[in-house]
Amino acid sequence: MKQMPMKLAVILGLVLASASVGAENIGCVTTAWKLIGANHKVCVEAFADPKISGVTCHVSQARTGGVSGSLGLAQDPSQFSLACRQTGPIQLPAKLPKDETVFSEDTSILFKETRVVRLWDEANKTLVYLAVSRKLIDGAPANSISTVPVMPWGSR
Repeated sequence: MKQMPMKLAVILGLVLASASVGAENIGCVTTAWKLIGANHKVCVEAFADPKISGVTCHVSQARTGGVSGSLGLAQDPSQFSLACRQTGPIQLPAKLPKDETVFSEDTSILFKETRVVRLWDEANKTLVYLAVSRKLIDGAPANSISTVPVMPWGSR
């Protein structure tokens, strides 16, 4: 029985450590009230593209509440939305990969994540951000897209 609190602490520590690095929590809105445990909610986070200055993305994701959600054991549904915008002068690197992961967040304790991948549309000079839900064995068809045309910033 003494090992149970230790196991719970380890699991909780892993869940907290898996929080996305570099993302800023903007806020959450309750979508369903739960008598025991946390409420179901939708949370919004902001993150800057780590390799391209001048682009900020916001992702909203459904979060499962209840007892299992409070303990970090619930699997969040594959429901999310993505919006990316130019928020400053865009500086493209000399060599831009065709696709690159710019954000990743676990949505269950094991094997499921929401990932945002940046694609480069050379013909239209547009950054394309695609959010997908991934599982170790089988992904979900849920996805969201946002585009940022590379344009001059400010008055010149």
